[in-house]
Amino acid sequence: MNIQANKSGTRHIEITPNHLETITRYALLDDIVDSNGIVDEGVLEKLRFNVRALLESEAGRQDKELLDLALDVIYHPYMKAFGLARLIEVCKDENN
Repeated sequence: MNIQANKSGTRHIEITPNHLETITRYALLDDIVDSNGIVDEGVLEKLRFNVRALLESEAGRQDKELLDLALDVIYHPYMKAFGLARLIEVCKDENN
């Protein structure tokens, strides 16, 4: 599946079931958004920081799916706050 990465719809990021599974396994999107509900670049930076910390941990170094998620989605050149908001929506839909 693809998520829209910008408002005009000209950029997309491919999301696989493995990516979604990894997000769920590490609870990467749980409580990532502040109480105001706004997904901005600060939220994206917080997610990137959390993923980087996991990758530097012993368990994260051995998890190829986490590395794939980081390279394919979280650190994708098109990933901005708009794309993260779409990713959060997809994850919520998948978990319901």
